[in-house]
Amino acid sequence: MLKINAPPSLIKPLFYFNLSFSSSISAAFSPLQSASLRRFRLRRTSIRPLVTMSVSKSDATKQSTPEHVAGNWYSVPDLRLRDHRFMVPLDYKNRDASSKISVFAREVVAVGKEEQPMPYLLYLQGGPGFECPRPTEGGGWILKACEEFRVILMDQRGTGLSTPLTPSSMQQIKSAQKLADYLTHFRADSIVNDAEFIRVRLVPEAKPWTVLGQSYGGFCGVTYLSFAPQGLKQVLLTGGIPPIGDGCTVDSVYRACFEQIILQNEKYYKRFPQDIDIVRDVVTFLAESEGGGVQLPSGGILTPRGLQFLGLSGLGGSAGFERLHYLFERVWDPILVPGAPKQISSYFLNAYESWVSFDTNPLYAILHESIYCQGASSRWSAHRVRADHESKFDAIKAAKEGRPVLFTGEMIYPWMFDESEALRPFKEAAHILAEKEDWPPLYDITALKDNKVPVAAAVYYEDMYVNFKLVMETASQIAGIRLWITNEYMHSGLRDAGGQVLDHLMGMLNGKKPLF
Repeated sequence: MLKINAPPSLIKPLFYFNLSFSSSISAAFSPLQSASLRRFRLRRTSIRPLVTMSVSKSDATKQSTPEHVAGNWYSVPDLRLRDHRFMVPLDYKNRDASSKISVFAREVVAVGKEEQPMPYLLYLQGGPGFECPRPTEGGGWILKACEEFRVILMDQRGTGLSTPLTPSSMQQIKSAQKLADYLTHFRADSIVNDAEFIRVRLVPEAKPWTVLGQSYGGFCGVTYLSFAPQGLKQVLLTGGIPPIGDGCTVDSVYRACFEQIILQNEKYYKRFPQDIDIVRDVVTFLAESEGGGVQLPSGGILTPRGLQFLGLSGLGGSAGFERLHYLFERVWDPILVPGAPKQISSYFLNAYESWVSFDTNPLYAILHESIYCQGASSRWSAHRVRADHESKFDAIKAAKEGRPVLFTGEMIYPWMFDESEALRPFKEAAHILAEKEDWPPLYDITALKDNKVPVAAAVYYEDMYVNFKLVMETASQIAGIRLWITNEYMHSGLRDAGGQVLDHLMGMLNGKKPLF
């Protein structure tokens, strides 16, 4: 049943409804809905898990450094925090020969609860390639979670303080092939192994914990359900249910997402029609500049197609439209001297690089398509799929024809490794990863169909990054999952209204939010 949360007079009605998947989907859906879901059902397959979740008791004697080092408690307003560092294998399938890397996790509790026995909640950050938030005060979903949990903010391997892979640190590996081989150990399967490594050392009696996964963190949560359900008490997913079919599913992801991106562009220009001319003028200026663009402060180049990438942050989150509009308000330098040439402001160029963030989080670009791969290569999927939509997304052609220039979304293209100064050193490694075919499995559909772990998921109907139709296909494969479907929030719902989102999901599992 559809529950309306806003007057019908609103241009964008807000709604949500709750769904639950079990062995019989007809119990939760009308016959028409059930028929639709059956069409979404993926081919049943048997995937043998290649990750190893067991912990060897002899590891400690083989290590020259401690497996786990805990720091002292310290404070930010309303919260107490403690840092943990763990030495984990780079390659869990070859533990004895594997080198070690450090994984960082921050324990967070409400003030006064440092020594109280409480269940644990592990937070898995979105990405790939982004570290956990750094709390500066109690607020949002963290403060809400601390009412009943010890919250563990784990920087996923390669991010934050977990052996960070930055443009400078990765250049220590001189061979592109060796770097590509190294990076294969930084996907969801390894992240789940790290989580299990930490759980059995941190949680008293190694009890199962609750996992909260946002966006890509939700993808990791589904990997967790596939291969290590024994470590899970319950799972909460926010904007993070992945496609789980065999092979590489990224083509289907991009085909679906391009449709939503076009809609988001239309909404943006309806909100700010004055930006149509401004963006066209910028595209024309860039195209007519020497070399087809202007130099960025880092040494890279801003081109018309690079400008379109601002849609990644500007079109898919709460207040993104407004931020994008205000960014273009200051795109031009003022003319202080008559006859001075027109030029893009340093403010805009610096802000652009801050929005793109390849210099601080390069793994997002290098590993992005591989997060969808199981036994097949991506072959630069975004580049191939975009070719089918080039008539709409050709920025220079749109500017010449007087059409709105469309921004792009969460797509990584090979030319970015030429135009971004931070990514240039890793161009060859990125190409190797794009052609890699023998990716291990990330999901086990058979295990998911037999899932016994309580799962609740916030599904954002107009999500630009995680397509609604693909989400529903996967949800039909996870036994017992309960869905809260809403367009009240965008993909950033956990950030924007974290307390309410977490409370709603917990209520779905503890009985406060009835199924019907």
